[in-house]
Amino acid sequence: MYGYKSDGIAQLGLWTPELNFTEERLLSFHDLLEIRFVHAFRRHGVSLQAIRAASQKARELFDQAYPFTCRRFQTDGRSVFATVLNETGDETILDLAKRQLVFKHVVGPSLYEGIDYAEEGSAQRWYPVKRSKAVVLDPQINFGKPTLNSVGVDTSSIYQAYLAEGESVPRVAALYEIKSAAVEAAVSYEHGLAA
Repeated sequence: MYGYKSDGIAQLGLWTPELNFTEERLLSFHDLLEIRFVHAFRRHGVSLQAIRAASQKARELFDQAYPFTCRRFQTDGRSVFATVLNETGDETILDLAKRQLVFKHVVGPSLYEGIDYAEEGSAQRWYPVKRSKAVVLDPQINFGKPTLNSVGVDTSSIYQAYLAEGESVPRVAALYEIKSAAVEAAVSYEHGLAA
């Protein structure tokens, strides 16, 4: 994200953070989603150099600041890696570029699951809990904090109230005038962060 030094040589980050106007290192919604994709590529052995080249090529082709999370990358990403393979000869991405099944495994439904897109194809909001829309990360709501979708209250506030009220779901539900299921969703989400 912010670059690093290797053998005394400074390497730039893979992209410029969206919130780069301050000394503090902050992640935006789009930065967070892009990191998920980079992490998936790294887990499958793709080098940072290949990811950097693919990101740059995809930015050019798709005209998107965050190319891995744009809807078009789901279908055109394989050709991006094929182009990078031809340009760099990097063998670590051979399977991604040449084999559709491997690419679908890396950039599969799990990475795109829960992401809603705007009409132009950029990521708009993310529901991070599989098969649930109880918790949402939306830059338009609570500055992108994890929020209970049904009531607009951030999950951290609900969780802090849950701890303060002796871990009583009914008491927190009564305090916030929300359903117990919403409190349970917030607590479950926050517990998942701590794990």
